[in-house]
Amino acid sequence: MNTEFLEALKDLEKEKGIAVDILLEAIEAALLSAYKRNFGSLQNARVHIDRETGDFKVYSQRTVLENVEDPRLEISLEEARAINPGFEFNDIVETEVTPRNFGRIAAQTAKQVVVQRIREAERNIIYEEFSNREGDIINGVVQRVEQKNVYIELGKTEAVLAPSEQMPSEDYHQGMRLKAYIVEVRKTTKGPQIMVSRTHPGLLKRVFEMEVPELHEGVIELKSIAREAGYRSKIAVYSRDDNVDPVGACVGPKGMRVQAIVNELNGEKIDIIKWDPDPSKFVASSLSPAKVVAVEVWEEEKVARVIVPDYQLSLAIGKEGQNARLAAKLTNWKIDIKSESQMEEIYKQEGYTDYYQEDYAE
Repeated sequence: MNTEFLEALKDLEKEKGIAVDILLEAIEAALLSAYKRNFGSLQNARVHIDRETGDFKVYSQRTVLENVEDPRLEISLEEARAINPGFEFNDIVETEVTPRNFGRIAAQTAKQVVVQRIREAERNIIYEEFSNREGDIINGVVQRVEQKNVYIELGKTEAVLAPSEQMPSEDYHQGMRLKAYIVEVRKTTKGPQIMVSRTHPGLLKRVFEMEVPELHEGVIELKSIAREAGYRSKIAVYSRDDNVDPVGACVGPKGMRVQAIVNELNGEKIDIIKWDPDPSKFVASSLSPAKVVAVEVWEEEKVARVIVPDYQLSLAIGKEGQNARLAAKLTNWKIDIKSESQMEEIYKQEGYTDYYQEDYAE
């Protein structure tokens, strides 16, 4: 090692952000291990690299004791004072023991340490970058598909799209470009592992923020999301500005904004609903596209009974209950859907001759 080696470490410090002192301390520790492994594992030793010249030396360390039992670890006071008269009992005496042929081992060891530290530094940089982006969207290219896991290339690293986070309506293949939501960034021995999702509701939220400037700027607020990825989603939006229609802004001119999102999500249907502080109105809107006649609410239990025309019953419930299920998730209310004829029968049994009606259709 020499001054050129130190200059190279300083260049690395500027380029990779790894402090020279940290590198030198790591090299010293690695050289000590190499020395003990090759030349004398039973003795105490220390390796020192000169910060000015780059020269390295190995020193044995022995403790000054009255009764010497192991001369590799201990030294008498008389011997110690022959080296330096100032030594006292329990002092540490260092003697240079640098092997003649240690240079080759030192150079190889130093190279390995530097390469390892560079890798660690790069991994830490990637980890810090992506751990701060949890809850954000990444754009990437599918690199490969292995055991149903999809690996997405992100420049210096890759993200993993696990089977549970994949949309059932999508077929992933090499070279495919896609957006994904960063769910978690894990630290592993092989570097950061970035777990992403195509099914997370956060993906829908982020793509809307990208497509709708009013959402990004905070004029419109996305109050809640209910999603069954690959099939259908509902979002509830609210405008802080009375002059801005939240639903219209999300749909966009000629439906361009929402259509771009539908295309990104491979045809997933999206219902955009105006949020309302009145639970009965919000519940009624949540069942869109079904027409609602009336809503009865029990606020403490967060239960709503929704009355729809007979011909709208199947639309309100949806295929396999999907529309009703998404509405319940969106509003966080338990929703009981009844047709007008069913309610007439219920009210007759309860002794009422008529029932309350209110038109919620917009």
